[in-house]
Amino acid sequence: MNILVTGGTGFIGKALIPALQDRGHDISVLTRRCDHPIAGVDYVQELAALNSNIDAVINLAGASLADKRWSTAYKQEIVASRVDLTRALGDYFHSADVQPSVWLNASAIGFYGPRTDEALAEGSSSGEGFAASLCRDWEAAATEAAGSARLCLMRLGVVLDVDGGAYPQMAQPFRMGVANWMGDGQQWLSWVHRQDAVSAFCFALESPKLTGPVNVTAPNPVTSRDFCHAMRQVHRTFLAIPMPGFVMRAMVGEMADELLLTGQRVLPAALAAAGFEFALPGLASALERIEAPSP
Repeated sequence: MNILVTGGTGFIGKALIPALQDRGHDISVLTRRCDHPIAGVDYVQELAALNSNIDAVINLAGASLADKRWSTAYKQEIVASRVDLTRALGDYFHSADVQPSVWLNASAIGFYGPRTDEALAEGSSSGEGFAASLCRDWEAAATEAAGSARLCLMRLGVVLDVDGGAYPQMAQPFRMGVANWMGDGQQWLSWVHRQDAVSAFCFALESPKLTGPVNVTAPNPVTSRDFCHAMRQVHRTFLAIPMPGFVMRAMVGEMADELLLTGQRVLPAALAAAGFEFALPGLASALERIEAPSP
């Protein structure tokens, strides 16, 4: 297949592209710049520069929610990088001679909003807050952009790996000998190892019956305190202290209550029903893989 990937130079994209190439697909990446190009990939700065008809779109692009404090201006940048780009993709392909047959669009479990212990599957309702509103608008834009293509809305959990995403920040205190958790530590962390996230995208691409929302989370979510305990098994720590909620709010503002002090217990029901198998379903094995010495 000829596949267009947006966000292909990001944390997930740079791992996904080699996996797609290994499956024999031809890849084009829409990007403003690429400092570390992957051999065999066609990098384009505008859609008009595409060299061939596109069979599938994998839309991963979007400014990080955690890079900056959520000012009004940064919220607008976050929305534009997701919703506006997705609409632009739709406008291009709606006028193209050949339409993609498959569209995989990134979303996030922020769709469900802050929740307590409720187990959430793809049919669960959306929640409140900026992240939930963003995901609803992004998924609506993707639904319109995809047209008649088979659409999977890939609701990503917290993607873990050693060289990017949230993990380096999460691990930093433990590497300094301090074990900690945020707030009361009872909020759920629905995580997934990047290897399984990449495999889930490949699986969705190649599974004709899979459509609609797809939770990309490991089948064993944990609480913040559980995460702390698991991290102490791979890091030697001398002190265990919580990060109080008021400190988190002072540091990052609104983001604290939406992303850090609350969470969601999300289960990958659609992937399970379709027969997907996780390579790293448990946090302990995932952390062992992440912290393993480089060969």
